[in-house]
Amino acid sequence: MKKIFFALPGNENLTDRLIQRENAEKGAFELRQFPDGETYIRILSSVKNKIVVLVCTLHQPDAKLLPLYFLSKKVKEMGANTLTLVAPYLSYMRQDTIFNPGEAVTSTYFAHLVSGFVDSLITIDPHLHRRSSLSEIYTIPTKVAHAANHISEWIKTNIDFPLLIGPDGESEQWVSEVAKKANAPYIILTKIRRGDRDVEVSIPHIDIYKNHIPVLIDDIISTGRTMLETIGHLKAAGMKPAICIGVHAVFAGNSFQEIKDSGAKEIITCNTIPHKSNQIDISDLLSL
Repeated sequence: MKKIFFALPGNENLTDRLIQRENAEKGAFELRQFPDGETYIRILSSVKNKIVVLVCTLHQPDAKLLPLYFLSKKVKEMGANTLTLVAPYLSYMRQDTIFNPGEAVTSTYFAHLVSGFVDSLITIDPHLHRRSSLSEIYTIPTKVAHAANHISEWIKTNIDFPLLIGPDGESEQWVSEVAKKANAPYIILTKIRRGDRDVEVSIPHIDIYKNHIPVLIDDIISTGRTMLETIGHLKAAGMKPAICIGVHAVFAGNSFQEIKDSGAKEIITCNTIPHKSNQIDISDLLSL
């Protein structure tokens, strides 16, 4: 059955890679805003009886959701056989429980919403905190791929004597996997988060690693507070300049420049979210 890929704005480069890998057709559509801010959608390619794939990484999701919904509804109206959403970065995973009375568990609401207009979902390293799998909230088939192997290969190819550093206990499982495949030692920090921009990080004893290059690894680099705090401690301990690696380059506000100005040697991310730090290609993980 023929496959046709549609790239939502900002996803063109990744979509082109996927089309080449899947030997698929590139879908054409028109997306623009009316003067009052409403969304106009027109599909220009035939989708009847085809496997339709919408590629839309979901950072800054609120502005993307309605165009994605309208496009999904229209391709089904036009006779698509199945509809898959490829969302390399999956948003609305943070608020997964009620911390204070009256809070909305938006991860559940978002999952139910997306499950209502696509048939399946493919993503990379979603931020599963208090959930064991996406199937707890998504009612459609989901495929979760992991960037650990790709990060390990990048480290092995580009860094001599790395010391991998995970930001907190949650990260140990996948940081240890990256370290094992990169043949590198690792340590895990203790992190206390008091707010989005108020993070305290403790550094364990690292004297034996003074000749290593510290490699800070996290799944999402958002405000950058954890990395900034850690870089400060490493500098005070006389360690070499750190290399920061993240799967998802969210970089809220001016966080990328702040990390760069803090003395980080390099900032590297996977291309799940388009950013100038992208150096690790994960497109092969997103096959149907």
